[in-house]
Amino acid sequence: MAYPWHLQPLDALLARGDRLPHALLFRGRKGIGKLALAESLARALLCESRRPTERACGRCVACIWMEQGSHPDFRRLEPEVLSEARDPEEGTDRKPSLEIRIDQVRAIAGFIAMTTHRNGSKVVLIHPAESLNVNAANALLKNLEEPPPRTHFLLIAHRWHQLPATIRSRCEQVVLASPTRTIAREWLALQKLPDADLALAHSGGAPLLAATFDEDYWHQREVLLKAITDPRFDALASAEAMSDAAPALVVSCLQKWASDLVRHKVTGEVSYNPDFAEPIAAAAARLGLIEAVRYLRHIVRLQRSVAHPLNARLFLEQLLLEYGALLRHAG
Repeated sequence: MAYPWHLQPLDALLARGDRLPHALLFRGRKGIGKLALAESLARALLCESRRPTERACGRCVACIWMEQGSHPDFRRLEPEVLSEARDPEEGTDRKPSLEIRIDQVRAIAGFIAMTTHRNGSKVVLIHPAESLNVNAANALLKNLEEPPPRTHFLLIAHRWHQLPATIRSRCEQVVLASPTRTIAREWLALQKLPDADLALAHSGGAPLLAATFDEDYWHQREVLLKAITDPRFDALASAEAMSDAAPALVVSCLQKWASDLVRHKVTGEVSYNPDFAEPIAAAAARLGLIEAVRYLRHIVRLQRSVAHPLNARLFLEQLLLEYGALLRHAG
C-alpha cells in the first residue's frame, strides 16, 4: 500500500479514470516510497471489484493474485540483484546483474501483444528505470510508442535524469516530494529507530532510506568521516581501514559530505551530517565555493560508475586521495 504521504497523489491519478496515460514515470528522492505508490496504482488498475476512481479492494481474485505475486496480467522488470528468485542452475559464482537487460525487455513483448487473461488491464512495472542498459532502453521504446489499449507502463526512477530523453519524452512524469519532517519523524518513531533525527537528516528527508541504515552502515560512515577530518589524514591508511566498505556507501557518504561543504559555504548550515557540523565548517573555511562545487559535481558523476568498479580497493584509494588533494590544494 502507498505510504500515507502519497495517498493524495495516488487518488489524483485514480480520479483520472480512463484518461490515465499509458506510461507514467514516478520520480523523486530515493527512499520516499515511489515503488509502493506505483504498486498501489498497479493493484488498482488490475482490481476487479473497485469503482473506476477508487483504490484496490484487496479482496477480489485479482488483488489476491497481486498479493501472491502471481497475477497473469502483471509483469515486473528489475535488475537481477533485486529479484528474490534466482535460477539455481546458474550457480553461485556469477554475481547477479545490476542492470535491466535487453532479454528481460524482449521477454515482455509477447505479454504486451496478447489479450488479457482477465479481460481488464495489463501493467508493466519497471524499477528502477535508470538501471535499463542502453540496449534494453532502446528495446523498451518500441513498446512505449504504440502499446495496445489498456496497457500501462509504470516506471520508477531515483535518478530520472540518467534515463534517455527518448524514454522520458514518452512518459508523463509524476514528481513525488518527500514527506514533511514531522510526518517522516512520526513514521520513523513507529519503526523504533534509535536516532531518528540523525537518520532522517542523513537520508535527506527520505524516511524509508533512513530506516535501512543499520549498525554496520553507521560504523563505516563514522570510520570514513573521522578519517577525512583527522588533521593527519592518510588516504591510503584510511582505505586500508575501510577495505570492507562497499564503494557505493563511500561515494554516497562523500557526496553528502561534499553537499554539506557547499551548503555551508552558501548558507552557513549543514544538512546531511549535523553531528559533524564543526569539522564541516572547518573544511569549508579552507575551500573556495567553486572548488567545493566542482568536487561535488565530480562525486555525483561517480554515482554512475560506482556499481561497476574494476577494482574496489583501488577505487576507494582514488576517492580518498582525491579528497586529500582537494584539502591540500585549498590549504
